[in-house]
Amino acid sequence: MKFIAIFTSLALLPAAFGDTVSYDPVYDNSGNSLDIVACSNGANGLLTAGYTTFGSLPSFPYIGGAAAVSGWNSPNCGTCWNLTYTNSQGVATSISVLAIDYTLTGFNIALEAMNKLTGGQAVQLGRVNIAATEVAKS
Repeated sequence: MKFIAIFTSLALLPAAFGDTVSYDPVYDNSGNSLDIVACSNGANGLLTAGYTTFGSLPSFPYIGGAAAVSGWNSPNCGTCWNLTYTNSQGVATSISVLAIDYTLTGFNIALEAMNKLTGGQAVQLGRVNIAATEVAKS
């Protein structure tokens, strides 16, 4: 009985995941075509929605790959995520990113976005632990 009560309580919590984030400067180039990412065309693609380049996305440069995007035309293309990083002093910083590509684990975002998240420490830190929560599209 206790197991069922605990399981039911956990099911009511918002989906927040302990994950990691890294960066890739390819996502910082506003002129890059959306043809080079998993969320390019197809019914769930961003080209289909009328966007053409990274810079045409309203959330640029807060974009990148998410493990939730399983590959080309994933139903998770275009999902929005709140990423929260807590530094060694216990200070938490959050950003929102748009999933436009696939990555094997966690998130892989623009260098500018990761610098905002880590207080300019993206290159030095490389990959950091975060809390990630899917949020409604805005």
